[in-house]
Amino acid sequence: TNKEVVTEVKKVTGSDFRVTEAPRRAGDPHSLIADPSRIKKELGWEPKYSDISSIVSSAWKWHSKHPEGYGV
Repeated sequence: TNKEVVTEVKKVTGSDFRVTEAPRRAGDPHSLIADPSRIKKELGWEPKYSDISSIVSSAWKWHSKHPEGYGV
């Protein structure tokens, strides 16, 4: 859930930022599910990270080293 991602980001970054909750916007899907089974089957691809903690930690490490993004 979004709340789980926010909680993990706060934990990994050590930042306690303010979060404003709001109703779902028009057109927002009720839920999203990522299922890599087809790409695994067809291309043999496996995700490097599959849990939210590893994903957020990896992203934070990269962004900490590249605060201006790619090419800088």
